[in-house]
Amino acid sequence: MQNSLTRKPIEIKISTVVAVAISLHEASIPVLAAALEEMTAGSPDFFDDEFAVIDVEAIADQSLDWDALIPLFKANGLNPVAVRHANEQDHAALRSHGLSIDVVNKPRSEVETTLSVPAAEVVAPEPEPEPTPAPLPEPQIIIRNNPALVIDTPVRGGQRIYAKGADLIITAVVNPGAEVIADGSIHVYAPLRGRALAGATGNTEARIFALTMEPELVSIAGIYRTFENGFPDLAANHPVQVRLNGDSIEVSSVKSTG
Repeated sequence: MQNSLTRKPIEIKISTVVAVAISLHEASIPVLAAALEEMTAGSPDFFDDEFAVIDVEAIADQSLDWDALIPLFKANGLNPVAVRHANEQDHAALRSHGLSIDVVNKPRSEVETTLSVPAAEVVAPEPEPEPTPAPLPEPQIIIRNNPALVIDTPVRGGQRIYAKGADLIITAVVNPGAEVIADGSIHVYAPLRGRALAGATGNTEARIFALTMEPELVSIAGIYRTFENGFPDLAANHPVQVRLNGDSIEVSSVKSTG
């Protein structure tokens, strides 16, 4: 039997938690409720109890009814855990709801360095002849070491896989109700039928590739698109890619140019 004295009563480890970012541009509860209704089409499991960080920077000059706002999000399958850019007078109310205050660090201002020269007679040196500029080096191909998480088994409904700081490569089907997330790009060499979120930490260059694209939802750097009205008509027998085009999701076939 293991000695109970050698077993710690509690252990704390670093863990990665993926959270939905909610940026509020309205303070009116009815307006927000209508927007959520339109977004989710009334589906109670659209967000599936996702953790959420609420950003109120855009409406910092308006007061919010937190007693009504938090239950509204929970009723729509969102589980708020923190608030970003909250007014200091709201901190107590937020903590009473069990929310954390997400402090956004501001970048340090640049510090100017002044070189002080003591007063003295300065003799300017004779100008040297300008050297002949050296020829520019040939362009180089820079290969970045981009790690990847490889999954060789089907991703079941209700399962969530997150590739932190890496691309995600899946060689089997991603079933409906599954969720695959990557800070980089997502490559699925099989049907993609669940939810795929690439560029999870804000990488707008990330993409989603799949041999067969039948997703419930795709997202690049927090911008998402659903397909309740069907998937776009694309060329048959070609892999499909999802990428950002400005602020909108673009879906297109991957065609060989050879």
